[in-house]
Amino acid sequence: MEARNSLYDNHAKNPMKRFLKILLFLAAVASAHQAIAQEMLSWTELPPMPDELGFAGPFAGVHNDAMIVAGGANFPKPVWDNDKVWHDRIFVMTRDGDDYAWKDGGRLPRAIAYGASVSTPDGVVCIGGNDSQATFDDVFVLSWDATSERVTRTEYPSLPKPCAFAAATMIGEVIYLAGGQSGQSLETAMTNFWALDLSKKTSDGEFGWQELPGWPGPPRALNLTVSQHNGYNDCVYVISGRNQDGPADEPSSYQFLRDVWEFNPSSGAWRQRSDAPRCWMAGTSIKYGQSHLLVLGGATEELFFQSDAMKDDHPGFGNETAAYHTITDTWVSAGNNPVTQVTTTAVQWGEEIIVPTGEVRPRTRTPNVYRVTVRRTDHSFGLVNYVVLFSYLASMVGVGVYFARKNKNTDDFFRGGSHIPWWAAGCSIFATMLSSLTFTGIPSKAYAQDWVYSIGNFMIPVVAIVAVFVAMPFFRRIDATSAYEYLEKRFSRPVRLFGSASFTLFHLFRMAVVMSLTGLAMAVATPLTPTQSVLLMGVLSILYCTMGGVEAVIWTDTIQTLVLFGGALLAIVLLVMGTDGGLGGFLTAADKADKFQIANLHLSPTSAQIALWVIVVGAIGQNLSSYTADQAVVQRYMTTADQKLAARSIWTNAVLTIPSTLLFFGIGTALFAFYQSNPGRLDPTISTDQVFPYFIAHEMPVGLAGLVVAGVFAAAQSTVSTSMNSTATALVTDFLRPFNVCHCDSGYLTAARGLTFVTGVIGTLLGLVFVNPEIKSLFDTFLVVIGLFMGVLGGLFVLGGTTTRASSSGAMTGALVGAAVMFSLWKFTAINGYLYTTCGITTCFIVGYLASLASPKSDRDLSGLTIHTLRATEMRTTE
Repeated sequence: MEARNSLYDNHAKNPMKRFLKILLFLAAVASAHQAIAQEMLSWTELPPMPDELGFAGPFAGVHNDAMIVAGGANFPKPVWDNDKVWHDRIFVMTRDGDDYAWKDGGRLPRAIAYGASVSTPDGVVCIGGNDSQATFDDVFVLSWDATSERVTRTEYPSLPKPCAFAAATMIGEVIYLAGGQSGQSLETAMTNFWALDLSKKTSDGEFGWQELPGWPGPPRALNLTVSQHNGYNDCVYVISGRNQDGPADEPSSYQFLRDVWEFNPSSGAWRQRSDAPRCWMAGTSIKYGQSHLLVLGGATEELFFQSDAMKDDHPGFGNETAAYHTITDTWVSAGNNPVTQVTTTAVQWGEEIIVPTGEVRPRTRTPNVYRVTVRRTDHSFGLVNYVVLFSYLASMVGVGVYFARKNKNTDDFFRGGSHIPWWAAGCSIFATMLSSLTFTGIPSKAYAQDWVYSIGNFMIPVVAIVAVFVAMPFFRRIDATSAYEYLEKRFSRPVRLFGSASFTLFHLFRMAVVMSLTGLAMAVATPLTPTQSVLLMGVLSILYCTMGGVEAVIWTDTIQTLVLFGGALLAIVLLVMGTDGGLGGFLTAADKADKFQIANLHLSPTSAQIALWVIVVGAIGQNLSSYTADQAVVQRYMTTADQKLAARSIWTNAVLTIPSTLLFFGIGTALFAFYQSNPGRLDPTISTDQVFPYFIAHEMPVGLAGLVVAGVFAAAQSTVSTSMNSTATALVTDFLRPFNVCHCDSGYLTAARGLTFVTGVIGTLLGLVFVNPEIKSLFDTFLVVIGLFMGVLGGLFVLGGTTTRASSSGAMTGALVGAAVMFSLWKFTAINGYLYTTCGITTCFIVGYLASLASPKSDRDLSGLTIHTLRATEMRTTE
């Protein structure tokens, strides 16, 4: 009894421990029903093939919205009294809405079966195969012409050697064929791995099969071959299969394989992954979503040697299906199928997965065709979460209403009357630069990859030195409302207008990208559709930003920063506690998977595993542009009372960057460890960018989930509202005031509110257009948008601030050439998007300076406008 009381006393004296235990208990209660006990797959019968026996080993694929099934083999009834027959018939299934119908597609030149097939834009590529006498190396394409309702056949280059019972997949324009046997016996099974690049069809002598290094494991036929993204690259997975090294009647001659091998085309390397739960021979598999592979069935070894004895009493090949997750390297059950169909091909037909015909037990085929859909995990957001979410969002609008009455002139609306506390301005810079990327993009990046990108955030304090001692004093000295006022003083008005217009376009697209991708991410956390989420974010941001101006934006950013950190801290605690082994298990799982890796020491600027030098150079360029050329950041310099307080706001952002980087990259790693421990809780229908919002909605306690979801919305709104206000500031200051469009300050205030509203509406509409579930990474997409626009802008400021020779014509030439180079990098090269901004700065600077040397020297007074002329200004001020 004393020991028990002592234990209780110690527990009571540790309130934090009690609090965490309560949180964990609430999370477990709130999400216990989410253990995905439901069947993952739903099976629906479609019209059967117009052949009562069905076929094993047919070619199957989709072309021009029709499914082609060609060739195959079967046994005439009674199946145990007849020899196998190979066929040459072609069947085509078409659809009109939910109505499916079979058509006669003609015949192949020969009866053939047990080849591999892949669907391509040109048709179904049919590879290898055999008949009763020979194994073939033929490769051809079957194409469906919907107008003439005919199937045409086109020859492709032959395989390096005959091959049957293999499987193929496709990445981009390259077909990969793995496994198979070169002869009629399984003893000829191979470790072959061949590739055919369809982009070289028009290249004489180059269009042919390339023999690539095979996997390090044993040879095999009847294997699964499927492609999927692994967090870094699209890879090829070779799974299971069978081989034989002795007489067919000797059981010990057979090897039933469960090993899994991953081939990375970018590195040309193989690595072994977790073994499959069982051997799936001659099964069907297909990729699903962004990181799952589905195994829809396959033959098992349990009854392999009893087929002849059991004959028609054979129960079939089992009903087990499975799902493999390429990021966490885990297998889970996907439920049961109605019947396992082997030696056929699962095909993707639009949004549907189709499994046509196949073998259902030894010597027995089926004409049945199944449509397979993946069920989304059911989840109710709940009244409490809704109340918390909408109360929080309503409070943000309330902030706008409060500050609306304080805006008496444009200085109040654009600069908050220059009386914003430095710490609030610093929080606003922080929220502006990280926003929803912090809450969704960074965790998903660390979850799928590692900590390599964290180095980029650690460059922010380095660039902050330039911002505090070089950039900010420039803007304070000229009392700039718009950053682009500097460009007119340094170069000319056309350069100012170019810079301001570029900034406006950047932030319109920035708003669209942030809202659309955040809407997609939040679609799994709430019952709201992506469109509804975009509209909610856009409308609320328009309301409080139009009314309250920059002061409302800064104070809502400050509140949102607190919610951001609070929700993130809660999330990482729950993630670590929900991982097998707690903190120790989290660290072990992450270390084993190299999730804490922070540097890739190669030199390639195109690799998906981004090089350290790319991170460092790219991050310096991005942050240099943000601190010198982005009105959204520069505007914060002018909201404090003096230069000293403005410097404090910059340092506040720089300091906040360090713990936020550790926190949000840690969340991503914790997500990996949590779902590796609990693979059955991960929904295959979600994208990588949705994994953190999915965890919030499905694993967090009621009420807290609503608050954290509100934080994600708020993070996106901080970006959107900042973009709206800063864009309106630039438009009024750079386009209306210089041309005296309005006759008084109240007119410009009205124009500012109107332009805030208009830019918000345009950004929201673009967000609706940009909703695209195929985007694999919010983080990568955002980097591209920043680079395309901000590189050239940063180049103009660097050119103007560091040289005295640069002229207006040279600057404009550098900007235009830089814009063309940026577009070319994006459209025609594989250069990592992280380098875009630095490339834009470099191009604009070099071309602008050289063009300036070729033009007459300007007689413009540059006092205080370059780092070389600051001293002259200071001396003049002293005098």
